[in-house]
Amino acid sequence: MADKGGSQTLLRGLDIIEAVSRAPVSLLSLANELGLTKSTAHRLASSLVDRGYLSIVSRGGYRLGPKLLDLGSRAQKQFDLIQVARPHLEALAQSSGDTVHLGILSADEALYLDKIPGNRRIEISSRVGDRQPLTTTGLGKALLLDEGQDIWRARLSEEQPSGDADTWLRRMAGYAAAGHAFDLEENEDRIRCVAAPIRAAGGAICGAISVSGAAQYMDDARMADLAHEVRSTADVIAMSMGWTPEQED
Repeated sequence: MADKGGSQTLLRGLDIIEAVSRAPVSLLSLANELGLTKSTAHRLASSLVDRGYLSIVSRGGYRLGPKLLDLGSRAQKQFDLIQVARPHLEALAQSSGDTVHLGILSADEALYLDKIPGNRRIEISSRVGDRQPLTTTGLGKALLLDEGQDIWRARLSEEQPSGDADTWLRRMAGYAAAGHAFDLEENEDRIRCVAAPIRAAGGAICGAISVSGAAQYMDDARMADLAHEVRSTADVIAMSMGWTPEQED
């Protein structure tokens, strides 16, 4: 019952946001439109004001709040990245034969925004919307390449408190120097991947791509060869987003 009540409250809150999105509206009009008591409408709207999703206008009315501007901007950036990257991801999946991922850093995790399956009969368990650790995935490591030793050590301590810090930090330093990262069966048994960061117009890392495949197809020599193709694809996507190679210097 608690879950049902929580879901109902969430849906009512979303109904309020959608109603206010059309035009500023008074509390009484809001209650009447949504079939709520005035006290319930006020309670829900007040909570949304507290979180920044609504703002109060004259005479007790409501309009959309600044939090939605922030979320809208973030959503637009994600959508733009997916749209720009998709044809390049498809080409990379076709040329490599392996599964290609696109992801971003979100709340200290790697958030997968897109996935293009390869043509090998290998199942990669990832899904769009998955959140994965930063320190065990190739994509997560690629997102961290610009961070220093202190951040790397902190993330490893959080995600792998018993991990071999010296080995992991040494590898990360090598990845940062090379501009790509590997997952050597650290996140999923018998799955390896090669990843590279995507840079935004100002040069900061805004996302990453990875090619993942079964270890039997991903020996060290092939991973080294793939690294160039993955970096090149990431750079093409970045240049489409306004980045220029000179910004790396």
